[in-house]
Amino acid sequence: MAGYFRYSVWDPVLIVSQIITMQCIYYVCLGLWIGGMDVILGNTQSLNQIFRYQDLRIKETGGRVIMTAYVLNSLTCALGLWYVVGRTKQCLDFTVTAHILHLIGCWCFNGMFPTTTSWWLLTIVCITLMCVSGEFLCLRTEMKAIPLSLGSRVDL
Repeated sequence: MAGYFRYSVWDPVLIVSQIITMQCIYYVCLGLWIGGMDVILGNTQSLNQIFRYQDLRIKETGGRVIMTAYVLNSLTCALGLWYVVGRTKQCLDFTVTAHILHLIGCWCFNGMFPTTTSWWLLTIVCITLMCVSGEFLCLRTEMKAIPLSLGSRVDL
């Protein structure tokens, strides 16, 4: 497609592979953040810390630690958006997709739909942080100057 900046053909294999990659980045990084904080604080490590939304309590230290890990994970996933997706226009799509898949995972793990206010507020904050940070990084890359000539540069 001559005259266009990017190749924009519908490629479902690329999109699905990017979704899977972002979901892997989401859970691996979240596990590393929570695991690292558990080691530092001497807490027991459990899969419940990732999927059990009842553990996200603002009034308890353990809940605040897990919430901090989620916020730090949003920043880490923003780097993943920058590396894997690389498009400012698609950051919101991939961010919301990752969090909807996490919602489904929490729903299946607990056997009931998340109803706690702290879980929903944390999710909204994480979506916002991940999307805005990812868009910022992608926009900086997209705004770089595009070289127009392949020859040596001559200053006149």
